[in-house]
Amino acid sequence: MRAVVGLWRWRHNPLRRATDLTEAWVALAALLLMCLAAPAVGWICGALTNTSLQESARHEQRQRHPVTAHVLGRDEGSRPAAHDPEAATGNQIRRAVLARWTAPDGTAHTGALTAARHNADPGDTFRIFTDGRGRPVDPPMTAETAREQAVIAGIGTMLLAAGAVEGVRRIVVWRLVRQRYARLDRAWAQAGPDWGRTGAGS
Repeated sequence: MRAVVGLWRWRHNPLRRATDLTEAWVALAALLLMCLAAPAVGWICGALTNTSLQESARHEQRQRHPVTAHVLGRDEGSRPAAHDPEAATGNQIRRAVLARWTAPDGTAHTGALTAARHNADPGDTFRIFTDGRGRPVDPPMTAETAREQAVIAGIGTMLLAAGAVEGVRRIVVWRLVRQRYARLDRAWAQAGPDWGRTGAGS
């Protein structure tokens, strides 16, 4: 970050302009915000996100139940179920099967599922998650996964906050530079007609 470069303008010298001092204050404010405020905002966001995700994880764990599915045979005409996150790894390790399972309410269900290749033969069993009615669902979020996502959210928020501060600093500096050029143009316009004339301005 180049914001700290403006701090040298605090030194007492006759060439220091008002905009130099303003830029120095802006640089210091940006530095403090990026070092203190941005991490604080990221931590708060991460903590709030973690609280929310942990509650969601507990809710999913209450609503989604592990059950054992029994393979009845191959199901060549079905594609891997959309809710199965492991199916995305490819058909070479996942296989569509016709399976039977018992829902938490005791009702029996039969349908197409995806199973690991080594669990895809008739008579094999594998674990799935279902809702209260026995419909297959994604596995519930774990507390560790929720925590990892909260950390990512906090870091992302911190970086966004720091980037926003730096963006504002650059805009302020850009406006200060334009003011300097405008003043220089006005001063040049006043001195220009007499520039180089002997005794001009004396």
